[in-house]
Amino acid sequence: MTSKPCPSLPAVALIGAGPGDPELITLKAVRALAQADVVLIDDLVNPAVLEHCPNARVVRVGKRGGCRSTPQAFIHRLMLRYARQGKRVARLKGGDPCIFGRGQEEADWLASHGVSSQIINGITAGLAGATQCGISLTLRGVSRGVTLVTAHTQDDSSLNWPALAQSGTTLVVYMGVAKLSDIRAGLLAGGMRDDMPVAMIENATLPTQREYRSTLADMQHTAAQVALQSPAVLVIGEVAAQDAQAVLPLAHSA
Repeated sequence: MTSKPCPSLPAVALIGAGPGDPELITLKAVRALAQADVVLIDDLVNPAVLEHCPNARVVRVGKRGGCRSTPQAFIHRLMLRYARQGKRVARLKGGDPCIFGRGQEEADWLASHGVSSQIINGITAGLAGATQCGISLTLRGVSRGVTLVTAHTQDDSSLNWPALAQSGTTLVVYMGVAKLSDIRAGLLAGGMRDDMPVAMIENATLPTQREYRSTLADMQHTAAQVALQSPAVLVIGEVAAQDAQAVLPLAHSA
């Protein structure tokens, strides 16, 4: 009987750090960080998670809407350079790498250059933020599903608003603060009723989390009144009318 050689570990781990609360990172992510020699960290990652890689070199490669960002091509080259030096690389992203995080793009690019990688999932902000506001994104008799969309497209094209408006699912909109007018107009034109409940959640799961309830018709006015800031997610649907007191607030460690 011949034994098969053990496959080599991937050179790059594309890791989701979760939505902000450092306690929501997964055990698999913690183990990968502990093995890393170099960690490339995004702006939206809570720096507290770096306690899991105290001996690694940390390289900040901030990417954030509306701010000066590290070019994606440069991040690709950094990962490739360190991997070819024989280092274990962790690419640390907020939320989940495959929910508007370019995880698959980076994995494909690395593979095309002969570098193996693995994707380690994280909890996405739309889910965690909604939960901490007492909102279940799916609910029997209320919402049969959930649709995750981004208000920013690569080519700045418009979303299929009629399809979204008529989907019958809860809509979770990422990166929508600067596009509230377009979101409102598109969904109303697509047939969504103007009193559809909306929850706007800023800094999901962090001690600075803020949450405001409104309606589709009024959300832009509400956001202006409270000076809603990015990063924030919008939860649009009947479930956004759920009582925020239905769950206890998230406890944060000191």
